[in-house]
Amino acid sequence: MGTTTDRVEDLLRALAPRVLAVLVRRHGQFDACEDAVQEALLAAATSWPADGLPTEPMGWLVTVAGRRLTDQWRSESARRRREVTVAVQQPYHELMSPDPAEEAGRHTDDTLTLLFLCCHPEVSAPSQLALTLRAVGGLSTEEIASAFLVPVSTMAQRISRAKQRIRQAGASFVMPEGPERTERLAVVLHVLYLIFNEGYTATSGPDLQRVELAAEAIRLTREVRRLLPEDGEVAGLLALMLLTDSRRGARVTGDGALVPLAEQDRGRWDRALIAEGTALVEGTLATAPLGPYLLQAAIAAVHAEAPGTDETDWPQILVLYGILDRLAPNPMVTLNRAVATAMVHGPEAGLALLDELAADRRLAGHHRVDAVRAHLLERAGEHDRAQEHYRLAARRTVSLPEQRYLEGKAAAMRVGKTSG
Repeated sequence: MGTTTDRVEDLLRALAPRVLAVLVRRHGQFDACEDAVQEALLAAATSWPADGLPTEPMGWLVTVAGRRLTDQWRSESARRRREVTVAVQQPYHELMSPDPAEEAGRHTDDTLTLLFLCCHPEVSAPSQLALTLRAVGGLSTEEIASAFLVPVSTMAQRISRAKQRIRQAGASFVMPEGPERTERLAVVLHVLYLIFNEGYTATSGPDLQRVELAAEAIRLTREVRRLLPEDGEVAGLLALMLLTDSRRGARVTGDGALVPLAEQDRGRWDRALIAEGTALVEGTLATAPLGPYLLQAAIAAVHAEAPGTDETDWPQILVLYGILDRLAPNPMVTLNRAVATAMVHGPEAGLALLDELAADRRLAGHHRVDAVRAHLLERAGEHDRAQEHYRLAARRTVSLPEQRYLEGKAAAMRVGKTSG
């Protein structure tokens, strides 16, 4: 039963944006269609594992969701009821292209159009992410709430407000063009990057990684690159995801414990992903201007090419982080630059740079600041202070694998101090 249920969940996640696109293209009213699709997905998740998959799963979902729309709109005018009834009774194949190749392309373009719609400028950044995860990524409200560490009711309200904002803005189901598409693309890439990061290192819960989220982010980024093959930042983001994801198999032990980069068995890194990501970086650097994602991908490529931490070209990484920090100032970039600085100029230099972040409110209370400080203090031989910050970082993270790792490091500082 578990295997069947997993298969159904994977299928529904893949079909969700395609079904939503069919309904929005036919009826408009993104918010009503999205609600109807969610109800159809719930019905399928309940019935398909027990009754078996229908012959045409997507047609089943379109029909059920269409009936939900009919129910929602019964209080409207008789004209509206007749239009919707005709649409619902229309055979599924008539809603689609008769050409299978054209049909596949339409599904892809529809998914991308939905992605741009979910990232509408009238929607707040957190709501863009939540709506993308639900409408395009196929996650449930409960899963998204868990990822954001908020109650389900709060997340439901956030998604509802996002859909209302899209409706109030009068947004239509079309791909934006010109400057608007350029601006919206930056938001789309940021949302995809956040989805990937949540999949690569889950912010909470018992597991370090949520593979399905990272895979979905990579899949969607591939589709954006298909649409915009000449865009350097799209290529850079895809390369960054591939190079980062190549380490996935070496990041955890058999019992789920975290393995930091310096301790990973690089023989377990996915060489195919590294080859694809490195080729993307090299090809894009030769043809496109530098951007934040391309720079991060170049840094990841330097790590991927090194057989170990000691053999890593840290001076090159430090130069790249310096450029990145000037091009797109961000406290997390500075945090990573502090580590690279310590590897090149010693831990004291890294700690001095870390002190500059103390006043940045965006990192106030973030466990990574304490974890990096503890690491640099350990390298400097200050085990008492390192132990203190490892413990503080462990208290501040809500990821159980990270918490266990940090607690283990704090215990190791105590043992090392006793041995000394």
